[in-house]
Amino acid sequence: QVQLVESGGGSVQAGGSLRLSCQASGYTYSSDCMAWFRQAPGKEREGVAYIDSIGSTSYADSVKGRFTISIDGAKNTLYLQMSSLKPEDTAMYYCATDHNYSCAYWPSYYGMDYWGKGTLVTISS
Repeated sequence: QVQLVESGGGSVQAGGSLRLSCQASGYTYSSDCMAWFRQAPGKEREGVAYIDSIGSTSYADSVKGRFTISIDGAKNTLYLQMSSLKPEDTAMYYCATDHNYSCAYWPSYYGMDYWGKGTLVTISS
């Protein structure tokens, strides 16, 4: 059974940093595209970043230069390093996998197979 568990969320002040983790069990990342999404209250879920099976990455314009997505294959863990955080980054953050489409539909969440339950990030001004 595939399970994705996010961690690392919390409350920080603007300008601070957080590192989110997504631990997979019953699953290995090696051949899939992995992504982070976020959803703020009252807003649509949006793509934040993805990393595909060959290590190519893509980021939402709003986080470029501030966020970095990475994978530790040995630990089966996906990361999102977030720096220079802004109040508008406040959201629930989710990791997800795409086994079939190599994130071709990103930043849409169409095609994502499995999702974690999310970790909450709150940025105060």
